[in-house]
Amino acid sequence: MLRKVAAINDLSGIGKCSLTVAIPILSALKVQCCPFPTAILSSQTGFSEYTFLDLTDEMKKYSNTWKSLNLEINTICSGFLGSIDQIDIVSNFIKENPRSFVIVDPVLGDDGLLYPIFNEKTCEEMKNLVIHSNLITPNITEACLLLNKEFRKDFSEKEIINIAKDLSDLGPEKVIITGIIRNEMIYNLSYDRKTDKSFTYGLKYDKCSYSGTGDIFVSIICGLITNNYDLDFAVKTASDFIYKCVSYTSRYENDRNQGVMFEMFLNDLTSI
Repeated sequence: MLRKVAAINDLSGIGKCSLTVAIPILSALKVQCCPFPTAILSSQTGFSEYTFLDLTDEMKKYSNTWKSLNLEINTICSGFLGSIDQIDIVSNFIKENPRSFVIVDPVLGDDGLLYPIFNEKTCEEMKNLVIHSNLITPNITEACLLLNKEFRKDFSEKEIINIAKDLSDLGPEKVIITGIIRNEMIYNLSYDRKTDKSFTYGLKYDKCSYSGTGDIFVSIICGLITNNYDLDFAVKTASDFIYKCVSYTSRYENDRNQGVMFEMFLNDLTSI
C-alpha cells in the first residue's frame, strides 16, 4: 500500500507551484498525495490578475472529517500558510496525528525581507509550528527570521551550519537551508541532529528564477523521506532535478510566473 502524505498548500490554476506541483511529483515518487488546500487561486500571485478563494473555514471541517475517518497519514507537509488562523489549524492537525512525520516549509520571506502580508506575530506563530516539526526547509532569510537573527548575504558555511543547528534546537531533528548563493554557485545545506552531520550540495547558479521551484524541491524531499531515503540523497536528488528543469525551461520560457517545465523530467523520479 502506498504511503500517504497530507500536502497542505494552496492550489493555483495557472503557474506551476504549491499543490499543482506537489500532486504529480509525489505521485511520481510512488506516494499518495492527499491534498489539503488552504486557498484556490485562478493564477498564482505573481501574475497581474488572479482570483483568490480563502479556505480557512473549510480547513477546519476538512481536518475534522479526516479525523473522523481515522486515516493514517504517514507524512504531513505544510507550505505557504496565509494567516495566523491557518497556522493554528495546521498546528492542531499535527497534534492530532502524532505518529506522522512532519515537514514544514516556513514560508515567511526572501532576500532578507519579510513578505508584506506577514508581521512579527506571524513569525512567532510560525516558530511555534516549527517546534512540532521533524524537518524544516527555510531559505536563509526565513532561517534568520525564525531565530531573530540579522540577515546577511555573506554567511560562511560554518556560520550557516551553526544556524541550522540553532534551528534544530527549536525542535526539528532535520533542517535544510535552501538557496544559498555564493561564488556563482547555489547551495542547499542539510543538518541532521541525530548524527550531528551536515551535507552541502551546490550547483552552478545560472541566475534564472522561476516560480514554484521551492515547492518542487520540498515535494521531492517529502516523497523521498516518506519512502525512507536518507536526507543527503534527498537533497542531491531534489537539487539536481530543479537544476535540470530550470536549465531546460530557460531555453523556451522567459516568464518566471509560469514555472518550470518539470513535466519533461518526471521519468527521472519514477525510476527511483
